Amino acid sequence: MHPLSSNLYSSVRYLIENAKSKIVRNINMTMIMTYFQIGEIIVEDEQSGKGRAEYSKETLKNLSKQLIEEFGRGYSVDNLQWMRKFYLMFQKRISDEISEDSGKYETPSRISLEDSNYETPSRNSVFTLSWSHYIQLMKIEDENERNFYEIESTQNNWSVRELTRQFNSALYERLALSKDKEGVTQLAQKGQIVEKPTDLLKSHYVLEFLDLKQDHRYSESDLETEIINKLEHFMLELGKGFLFEGRQRRFTFEDDSFFVDLVFYNRLLKCFVLFDLKIGKLTHQDIGQMQMYVNYYDRKVKLEEENPTIGIILCKEENKTVIQFTLPEDNNIIFAKEYKAILPSKEELKKQIG
Repeated sequence: MHPLSSNLYSSVRYLIENAKSKIVRNINMTMIMTYFQIGEIIVEDEQSGKGRAEYSKETLKNLSKQLIEEFGRGYSVDNLQWMRKFYLMFQKRISDEISEDSGKYETPSRISLEDSNYETPSRNSVFTLSWSHYIQLMKIEDENERNFYEIESTQNNWSVRELTRQFNSALYERLALSKDKEGVTQLAQKGQIVEKPTDLLKSHYVLEFLDLKQDHRYSESDLETEIINKLEHFMLELGKGFLFEGRQRRFTFEDDSFFVDLVFYNRLLKCFVLFDLKIGKLTHQDIGQMQMYVNYYDRKVKLEEENPTIGIILCKEENKTVIQFTLPEDNNIIFAKEYKAILPSKEELKKQIG
């Protein structure tokens, strides 16, 4: 018996796993389109003259009971109401997308139940997430904000838990505060685009996952250790393209040793990103130290084809005046940003965006 080639096995295994994932994904997309159409039928039936209050209480209750008896769980009154809302929120998108592929879109209520040729219209680009994701998204009333989280969830493969955490930490508002009006519009249309150092930045960083109490005494070493212990959460908070390179990276010259707290590499910007952690108020000495770190990495570590190193000082309290007069006006390399140990108030951040 000839030995089995590992390459042969790997290739065949890849095809099978890929096929399985496509089947699951296609089933998911088909069901979401079906939920959309169920919502459409409910809305049309509701608009046919029945009282809305009576409809919600009786018709959906009876419909839910019959569907559960035949198809099992998943068709509760609450879920049917989500399907209704799903249709109302996304009907324009479906109308635009489907018309591009197949011309006029036929609503399910106008299709004969005996028409065996009817298929649920689908298009991979219409809905890309799970139903649980869309339930979370439908809780966001602002359309621009909702579009942003949908794009980011798709691009970054966020779980529902990750989506919820990013929303609760006001990611959209924190990114929007660092951008002009055109940049905010781009967030809603394309998500976060990383093309230059400032694209990485948020108004501040939220480290609530470290469970550090606002009034609790801890050292910079404690902060660093907690970040390392929850590195996956920290990298999710940092954003796109980050790869962890190391902690307490040492370099020495003239018998003096220096240590960079955290070193990352951003594959989108093709550069090192250095982090210095400060538990107090920012000082000009902190900025000078980071400038030295950045200079060292630029001159001794980075490759010629890589972009200039970025330095970010995470501090408990910013000092905007010190930043203004220590760094050059055209600075785009060194940044100081506050971190918060608790989730911010979304309402306050929304007011700042205007």
